[in-house]
Amino acid sequence: MRVALVDPPAYTPPYDRCLAAALARAGTDVGLWTSAFAHGAVPAADGYRVHDAFYRRSAGLGGGARRVARALEHLPDMLRLRRGGLAGADLVHYQWLTLPGLDAELLPPLRPRVLTPHGWLRREAQSARGAAGFRRLVAKMDAVVALSDYGAARVREETGVDPGRVHVIPHGALDYLTRLEDEAPLPAELRGVAAPVVLFFGLLRPYKGVDVLLDAFAEVDGAELWVVGRPLDVELDALRARAGAGGRAVRFIPRYVAERELPAFFRRADLVVLPYRDAEQSGVLYAALAFGKAIVLTDVGGFAEVARVGAAQLVPPEDAAALARAIGELLGDEEGRARLAAAARAAAAGPYSWDAVAARTLELYRSLLGGKAR
Repeated sequence: MRVALVDPPAYTPPYDRCLAAALARAGTDVGLWTSAFAHGAVPAADGYRVHDAFYRRSAGLGGGARRVARALEHLPDMLRLRRGGLAGADLVHYQWLTLPGLDAELLPPLRPRVLTPHGWLRREAQSARGAAGFRRLVAKMDAVVALSDYGAARVREETGVDPGRVHVIPHGALDYLTRLEDEAPLPAELRGVAAPVVLFFGLLRPYKGVDVLLDAFAEVDGAELWVVGRPLDVELDALRARAGAGGRAVRFIPRYVAERELPAFFRRADLVVLPYRDAEQSGVLYAALAFGKAIVLTDVGGFAEVARVGAAQLVPPEDAAALARAIGELLGDEEGRARLAAAARAAAAGPYSWDAVAARTLELYRSLLGGKAR
């Protein structure tokens, strides 16, 4: 079977590349059509081919210049893909399309078509116009892969697609991060921290609830909170002021953290907290599972589905008091943290392993192809 994975802007490179490698291990001929990831290293191609098919002229540009260059390149690049750029694949699986409404009209004729709607199901991400474009895109697909039961229900309800065309295949645990050969140490200022560490990791965005976490942490004694990630659409000074008002030990590392730096933060953390207001799933969650960490999640999107296998503790969203209680209780309960950590490791090695994800994905592909694959 020959499979084309397509992610023009490299929106989800860890997911794309872990899925491609797992499909290749299962004997599939896989190509990934994408662009250079602007922010850092990505997993090396392992058994599959990478086609640098998009935004080649904007590679190396930064900020506004890169956005303008990509906008100018998008249409010709999509047209090139449409004119036969998928190299004899049997099936195409789209991981992201930059302009859903427009791209729905530019898709290559190759079928079956599969779509995994990363990020589109977050409510704040969709304007009315964007939602209409997403519906047009879904209508052009033979199957949609949701990362959770929650996501599948949202797709069915909001697009009107035949429910039988929506399938649930979970995100895989990002276990390659636990095996990096060039893993970097913690920043020097963090290496001497002796107190328990609560970790928030990832882009700082309004829907992720960092402000709620800071309010909650004001009620937590004897620990440090590390807020690690680049601010985006939030006021860092306001977050620092909120942390200062709480009177607790909060450290901000407000920058993009390269892949090789990430493991040290997760290995040091006693507790990983995702206080999100909205999400379907999160790559940060699947990194925490891979590192076998005790996790606290808000009950949004598909997070409850991870909690149901025992791999995380849930609290209501935007409830700082409940979040503070959960953090404080787990920091004081070494056995409780150990149980969550063991369940996280078991989940990462079991239902959320990439080999399990690939097996379910191939089952879907075969059903769509009906024995037609070469």
